[in-house]
Amino acid sequence: MNSQQKAKPPESKRVASGFNPAQLLLVTLAAFVVVIAGMRAAQDILVPLLLSIFIAIIVSPLLNWQRSKGIPTWAAILFIVLTIIVIGFLMVVLVGSSLTDFSSSLPAYQEGLRTKTAELLSFFESKGLKVVDQTFMELIDPGAAMRLTSRLLTGMGNLLGDTFLILLVVVFMLLEAATFSKKLEAAIAPDSPQMDRYNSFLKNINRYMVIKTWTSLGTGIIVSIWLTIWGVDYALLWGLVTFMFNYIPNIGSFMAAIPPTLLALIQLGPWTALAVALGYLVVNLSIGSFLEPRLMGKGLGLSTLIVFLSLLFWGWVLGPVGMILSVPLTMTMKIALSSFEETQWLSTMLGGASRATK
Repeated sequence: MNSQQKAKPPESKRVASGFNPAQLLLVTLAAFVVVIAGMRAAQDILVPLLLSIFIAIIVSPLLNWQRSKGIPTWAAILFIVLTIIVIGFLMVVLVGSSLTDFSSSLPAYQEGLRTKTAELLSFFESKGLKVVDQTFMELIDPGAAMRLTSRLLTGMGNLLGDTFLILLVVVFMLLEAATFSKKLEAAIAPDSPQMDRYNSFLKNINRYMVIKTWTSLGTGIIVSIWLTIWGVDYALLWGLVTFMFNYIPNIGSFMAAIPPTLLALIQLGPWTALAVALGYLVVNLSIGSFLEPRLMGKGLGLSTLIVFLSLLFWGWVLGPVGMILSVPLTMTMKIALSSFEETQWLSTMLGGASRATK
């Protein structure tokens, strides 16, 4: 009798749930499709909201530091908002004209790239390597990287119209962050496992975003200086592109290096293009492969395959800006999964091979 009673709970659980495993999987996939379709339809609202969230996370340490010094919350938030406005104004002044000039000159650059490609293929043909036909020339489009960069920058520029909305959301988030911890302590016991998971999740997200932002900023500044030394046009613009693309590990640094290298090839010749490419390589190896992993430590990495798939997925869901936000969004999911024992295996699967083991 006791053995029969012990065998009943699994059956009762199955009946109470209403779904067998196959049905539960189908319902989960259907819900996922509905959510993704809704996100894609609402990208005009979702993208500024996500940017606001990431900005709020990045500047929250500055807010906490000012409050620890006795500065009132309203004054600390006002200082942060004014700082964001000044930085945005400087970006518009320094990079806005370069973006306009680059967009208008893009057809000429594409024609120059086609000419260089034709010259290179003619050189190979003169050496007895017959590789040129119309189909091959159509498949090889060296201007694709520049067009992609132009679309991404245009997408970022379109967000300038949402600047007021983004700043407003950031202000309310920072105001809420100042009191949210007290609300959470009132709702959840401070020594409970749920509170520990929340604190761990928030700490890891904040740490990742702050470190990634500073290393990306350093990479963008060094690249701008390097391109200026060699006389490549739009050095500040390419520094901004490098800063944004550096949020995408491995793939992003490669993508950011292609447009200025091609521009250097058109403008200054192959040796300068080689110097530009080597500069990108040295900077990304020094910061992306050496400094950044040591600052972040283990557990805050993604596999190259996941980075590439997230780039395609979030770019499709949220548009060009989604490609920049792809890795931070995926990293947020990874950190959230690692905060619960039931989903830690999924977090491990998303991580890189060298960081999966402790």
